[in-house]
Amino acid sequence: MSVKLGVPSKGRLMEKTFDWFGQHGITLTRTGSDREYAGAVEGIGGVSLVLLSAGEVPRELAAGRLHFGVTGTDLVQEKLPLWEQQVEPMAELGFGHADLVLAVPKAWVDVDTLDDLDAVATAFRTAHGMRLRIATKYHRLVRDHLRHGGVADYALVDSQGATEGTVANETAEMIADITSSGETLRANHLKVLEDPPILRSQATLWRSRVAEVSDGDRAVAAALITQLTG
Repeated sequence: MSVKLGVPSKGRLMEKTFDWFGQHGITLTRTGSDREYAGAVEGIGGVSLVLLSAGEVPRELAAGRLHFGVTGTDLVQEKLPLWEQQVEPMAELGFGHADLVLAVPKAWVDVDTLDDLDAVATAFRTAHGMRLRIATKYHRLVRDHLRHGGVADYALVDSQGATEGTVANETAEMIADITSSGETLRANHLKVLEDPPILRSQATLWRSRVAEVSDGDRAVAAALITQLTG
């Protein structure tokens, strides 16, 4: 057995994760070609590296197949209904910052808050005989947010592509999506509601609460936490 650490397998998120671990004396390297998801860990014994997509990390942590994993707050809270029982945040890594926001067409000059949206959603259903459509990848988080905000007349439309384009394509009236700068939203003639975002996300190191650990693994995990957070 060894302590399994899952990190994103490609792109800027992988590079920044490798850099962060390096700053704490642990060298993560990708071995083999870009098509192979193999890696190595130096600087601490008893830890094996698993490279996978950021979206897979929450599931693997919740299933106990990873002891530790790096992924965004948004992915953990969206994909794991009982995330606080399944995983525990150990350290925020200081990159991958993004907000999950609600955005409406700029032409909706009278819609700036959730209260405004509630009124428009009701009027939209009366006028069109259908619910206002919100395109998003984040169904759980958006539904919870709108319920707390008192908005009921809407329908979530699943978006796995470019969510910002769904309004122009007339497959949705508004969107809920992750944004870091807001430039893409502005380019698509959308504006963010003035209320606080649904979620502020960043890359975070998580520990699985359900992964089995031997006594040896427990000692390795404790040493890893101390090195990374001490």
